[in-house]
Amino acid sequence: MPTQPLAAPPATVLHLVQPVDGGVARVVADLVRAQRAAGLRAVVGCPPAGILPDAARAAGAEVHVWRAGRAPGPGLAAEVIGARSLLRRVRPDLLHAHSAKAGLAGRLAARGTVPTVFQPHAWSFDAVGGATGALALRWERYAARWADRVLCVSEAERLAGEAEGIAARWSVVRNGVDLDHFRPDGPDPDRERAAARARLPLPEALRGDGPLAVCVGRICPQKGQDVLLRAWPQLLGRVPAARLALVGDGPDADRLRTTAPAGVHFAGAAPDIRPWLRAADLVVLPSRWEGMALAPLEAMACGRPVLVSDVSGARESLPPGQGRLCLVPAEDPTALAKALGRLLAEPRLLAELGEQARQHARTDFDVRRTTDAVTGLYHELLGRPRPSNQERISR
Repeated sequence: MPTQPLAAPPATVLHLVQPVDGGVARVVADLVRAQRAAGLRAVVGCPPAGILPDAARAAGAEVHVWRAGRAPGPGLAAEVIGARSLLRRVRPDLLHAHSAKAGLAGRLAARGTVPTVFQPHAWSFDAVGGATGALALRWERYAARWADRVLCVSEAERLAGEAEGIAARWSVVRNGVDLDHFRPDGPDPDRERAAARARLPLPEALRGDGPLAVCVGRICPQKGQDVLLRAWPQLLGRVPAARLALVGDGPDADRLRTTAPAGVHFAGAAPDIRPWLRAADLVVLPSRWEGMALAPLEAMACGRPVLVSDVSGARESLPPGQGRLCLVPAEDPTALAKALGRLLAEPRLLAELGEQARQHARTDFDVRRTTDAVTGLYHELLGRPRPSNQERISR
């Protein structure tokens, strides 16, 4: 009898990641879970702190320690050496570098010797100004030669890179969320909201009947909570009973807590943000820059309307027609206060926007579509067909 050809070993993907919290960590965990189900070997190299190591292991990845700081600095040489060592140990078929630091160290370590995907998750030169920002842009222009594909999470992110002179081979795959995990908790939004609030650790002063806005995200300059806190006293002139919860932690938390106006609650980091989203009348994210933020997508999947600053990915996130009400200029507390006041004063409008948001998320932001597109990109770059269902089962 003729011998059967041996099946090709599963392709190995090395995800090199810094940061290890927030949206990037959730994106990587979702990718790993889908790639393991698709028959790939997924390996994650990241710092040992944060939520990512445990989340990646739970999703089926091998996890290796890669020591790297979040910001550029004198440790870069050691970070590149560590990335190069990881490449030698893992021997991946493809390197997927996530965010600026991993994109910097990973591309310097690989230099085109292995097929490489770089995913900015928001451009580094948007995060810093002056000489540092100019240097970051020069690097991105130069290092595009060492990426077989620059993977953007929104068309706006791609256009921003192109406008700055980055000559890359581009792909755009929009972020998605787990629609089985992020969903309404019942058919009646009002009852769901009341039940969620009753279970949350809100201080007594915030347990009234007034509308509740929720901001979910790392408390740092990027997410713009300081802009929101400057807007809040202006809003109270129009909606005196409004309350605000900031869900998350970060380097600016202590400083902002000491100057926060009345009616603001710092909830800290939450292992599960769904109760906060379901408790909200409105979810707000006044970011200074993004690629495509996950928190608004998660809120919409839970049936909550969102108010976001007009940065990369924001317009693409919103349901058609909501930009007029639900987008504000970045770093403009007066415009933010006016938009908050207009929305929080109209419960019926919020309910209508929330239902539109839920339907939009279910139609356009299923994480399975996102992960399938990224896995398809890997197979394209590797020149391998996707494994059949039977091959996946046999592995």
